[in-house]
Parts: sequence; structure tokens; C-alpha cells
Amino acid sequence: MTRGGRRTAAGRSVLTVLTAFGVLAGAALTGAAPAGAAPLERPGKRIAPGVTYREFDITAAAGRTRAHLLTVDLGDPHVRTGLLYPGAVAARATVSRLADTAGAVAGVNGDFFDITEAQHPGVEATGATVGPAVAGGRVLKAAVPVGQRFGPALPPGTTTREVLGVGADRRARLDRLSLTGSVTTPRGRFPLGGLNQYALPQNSVGAFTSRWGAASRVRAVCGTDTDRAAACTTDTYEVKVRGGRVAGAAATPGSGSIPAGTTVLVGREQGARELRALAVGDAVTVTHHLVTATAKVPYAFAIGGCPVLRDGRPVSGLDDTVSSVRTAAGFKNGGRRLLLLALDGADDSRTGLTVAEEAATMRELGASDAFNLDGGGSSEMVTRDVGASGVTVRNHPSGGAERPVPNGIGVFSG
Repeated sequence: MTRGGRRTAAGRSVLTVLTAFGVLAGAALTGAAPAGAAPLERPGKRIAPGVTYREFDITAAAGRTRAHLLTVDLGDPHVRTGLLYPGAVAARATVSRLADTAGAVAGVNGDFFDITEAQHPGVEATGATVGPAVAGGRVLKAAVPVGQRFGPALPPGTTTREVLGVGADRRARLDRLSLTGSVTTPRGRFPLGGLNQYALPQNSVGAFTSRWGAASRVRAVCGTDTDRAAACTTDTYEVKVRGGRVAGAAATPGSGSIPAGTTVLVGREQGARELRALAVGDAVTVTHHLVTATAKVPYAFAIGGCPVLRDGRPVSGLDDTVSSVRTAAGFKNGGRRLLLLALDGADDSRTGLTVAEEAATMRELGASDAFNLDGGGSSEMVTRDVGASGVTVRNHPSGGAERPVPNGIGVFSG
């Protein structure tokens, strides 16, 4: 489909034909699903009330690739969506395990994440995501600085604060969630620079709560706002606040689970100097909120990633050269219908799409707005058949097996 008679590189992605519904037996990931296309379009399979699944082939610049699509009617009172995550920000599990644990009937993988710290020998990769996250209406984390991001380059004008979410009004939308908060001490008040995130802005103080998990907090003081691989700073300080007062301090960030009711403040550079001025017993108040850029209703869930389609138009500056296995989420009908797309990583269909082709594909599917999620070995879609005890992996993850990921989008019925 083209608009105004123009066809661009992004428009090279053409949906060809729908295939008959196919099932990958259980979670077995060996072999490849047949990529031959049936000559007739066929309806998707109903997974649950308001939820359908289908698969089809896409012919793109790099060749043919297999796509898996979930269509979710957010107006159906029996359907809801939510964030899949393993109970902590800095933790990972496979999409099938996340979906089964939460009781989801379907799901896809989510945001890009801190997957490796090879550039920081001895520093633990936290597994935490890049962007903000909201689950069950509760804020889990804020976004890392742009220079600390994992994943493909962001299009011009976008940031790590971008989210796709579903509001309390059951409508999907694209938005930005920005952290606002402060730390008030006997010496005064200063802004909070981070919340449960694997990388803090330079010269800032970040807060870690029980929702962070048990992973080391050392990664938070590595890199710079513009260079993820830059060395870890040694100008650090950590303070534990319990019951509104300083309960302990350390010269370096620690690790281990944080008890409910305790907040750990980690400072780097100027932030460390602010924390060193505190003494055990000092009164400290920490506040933090995520502020929406456009939404007037609270989010039931929100997940980070990168916008690729807004109001029916591709975002400017999308890459049209690198093809990869990808996962995308989008919506149409004013946010009342959610589309979740995952490409197949099987050997005979893993050519993938460029980001520009991904945007064009989502537009062909009718989406007005679309969002790029983590891809490559993370791309995955699962669904649960009626009466089944667990979900089935619908695509072939390109690594040959499910990759543990920090979050995803879950679809629930009932």
C-alpha cells in the first residue's frame, strides 16, 4: 500500500498471502516451519475471546520472511493486557515462562536490555531494560541516558523515554514517560536522576527499591551519558534509607535484595558528594514519579522501545539497510485494537526486515502507530490453545532456543 502515489524504501515490504494456520509442536524449536504460501487468504485462529493469531509471509528487500501476528480487541471486556516480567527489574526469564507464570494466553518479548558488560570486565550485566516500565499501574523503573542504550540507533527526535502503553481507559497509545523526583536532606533538596535503572546520568543520584531485585548496582556508575562503553567512575557513594532516615552507607555500590520499605541511593561524581554529606540517622525523603507527555489517564502497563510509525506515517530517519528478525507492537482504531508482530528466526525465513520495512509492514496491517521492540534472538511470540496447560512458542527464536528476557507484553483472557 502506498499513499499519494509514492513508494519509498520503507514501502518495499509487501504482505504477500496468508498461510494456513500452523503450529510448532510444543516448545520444540528444532527444524523450520514451512514457508510456502497458500494461494488464499485465511482467517486467523481464535486464541481467546477478542484474541486471534495468524501467520503469513512478507517479501522484503532481503527476501522472504515469516511473520506471526496477534490481534487483540482491547474493547472486549474479557481481554486485558499487561507487562510480563519476572518479579524484579534486574532479572530475566523466557517469554514462555513469563506467560505461563502470569496465566497469559499470549505474549511477545519486550524492551531492549543490558545484555552484556564485556566492555566492563568484572561488572555484572543486570538484564534490566533500557526504557521506562509500568506494571499493574505501578512504576517499576525509569529510562537510562540515550548514550547508555542497547539496541539500534534511535531515529532523530526520539529518546529512551518512549513507551507503548495501555491506559486505564483500555486504549493503547505511544507516549513518553519522564522521571521527576527529589531527595530532601538536612542540607537541602536535589533532583533524583534515576529509578531502578542500570545506568545513571553523570553527576546524579539514583534510587533503587525492592523492585530492582538482587543484581549488583555497580553497573549504574559505569559509562557516560554519551558512551556506554566508557569506564566505570570510582567517585561513588551509596546510602541506605529506611524509615525516612539514613541507616547505612558505603563507598561503592552494593548488591543483594533490597527489603520493602528501604531505598538505596547511589551517587556518582557530584551525586556522590551530595550523599557523603549525610550521616547515619539523618532524615531523608525520596520522591519519584513518571510523568506522561500526552496521556491524561494513568497507564495500566507501559513498556520501552522505539516508535517507528506515528499517525500513519513512518518516523523520519528509520534505517532501511540492516535486515533483522524483529518484534513490533502497534495499534489501530484509535488504540482500541492492538497488533503484536514477531518475525520467525528459522533458517529458511530469518532474512528479517529493516526498521523501515517493519514500519511499512505495520502500516499495511492497518496500524496507525507502531513501536519497535527488541529483536534478534529475543524475538518471540507465544500463545496458549484452549484447554492447554501452557503456551506454545509460535516462531523459531533465531538463536535456536528461547532467550531469557526482562519483560514482554502479555495478553490475558477471562
